[in-house]
Amino acid sequence: MKKYTSIHDIKNLNKAIESAKRLKQNPFQYEALGRHKTLVMLFFNSSLRTRLSTEKAAKNLGMEVMVLNVNDAWQLEFEDGSVMDAKTSEHVKDAAEVISQYADIIAVRAFPGLKNKEEDEAELVLNSIAKYATVPVINMESSTAHPLQALTDAITISEFKEKEKPKVVLSWAPHPKALPQAVPNSFAEMMQLMEADFRITHPEGYELNPEITKNTPIYYDQEEAIKDADFAYVKNWSSYKDYGKILSQDKKWMMTKAKLDKAKFMHCLPIRRNVVAQDAVLDSENSLIIPQANNRTFAAQLVLKQILEQI
Repeated sequence: MKKYTSIHDIKNLNKAIESAKRLKQNPFQYEALGRHKTLVMLFFNSSLRTRLSTEKAAKNLGMEVMVLNVNDAWQLEFEDGSVMDAKTSEHVKDAAEVISQYADIIAVRAFPGLKNKEEDEAELVLNSIAKYATVPVINMESSTAHPLQALTDAITISEFKEKEKPKVVLSWAPHPKALPQAVPNSFAEMMQLMEADFRITHPEGYELNPEITKNTPIYYDQEEAIKDADFAYVKNWSSYKDYGKILSQDKKWMMTKAKLDKAKFMHCLPIRRNVVAQDAVLDSENSLIIPQANNRTFAAQLVLKQILEQI
């Protein structure tokens, strides 16, 4: 693996999942691999699980880690040929080349503005750093994708599935804020690569990018979609068509224990309790949110390991 900006950078998904599960059994077996190597993590947006799990994964491999909260440090310029006589003080071209001298791998987290669809889909921050960096780049969540989370989810389903082709449902849920489509986008793409009976359910108007969902069945009736599911992945996202807008806050779409029934519950966290899902769901024996969060470390460690093996 030369980089990890999309789940499509994984060459053999089943092999990657099994390798991550083996790393989980012995996290320090490759700690010599990253010795004298440095991971620089650039956060244009805040993070809890991504930051801690990726740092832990790097240290499990013997790497040194440096973290930079970019927007707290300076404002970067991304436009080529710009006259920098306003608020920006450094061009991404210079910054990426300089950081590459300090890092063996660069990891980037940069959320969308949810104002301009074309600008967000251009992935300006991630793609600019990848363009000018001279070392491999990892996507720790961008405007349209969260490939580390999607790999985590694949590992989790692989661990907990009880049949070869489980029924997996991605369900929209209400949320008071407009949230990006990155997590559901990458989850949908990942499920299309796995052996799964996959479907998506949401209110009308919350259709994801059709180039991502492709032929995945879409249900506007949550209870119909989730009936007899093995896994229910619940997540909010804002409208893609009416970009970045909240079209509904229908509380009936909150996940309840009655609707969940025997399905395993998944969520990437953080989650607003009793808005997205009931306490009774989150604290039930069917909830996978804590082991799912734990798998973030081993998804990141697998990616870092495969990149280090190519350096």
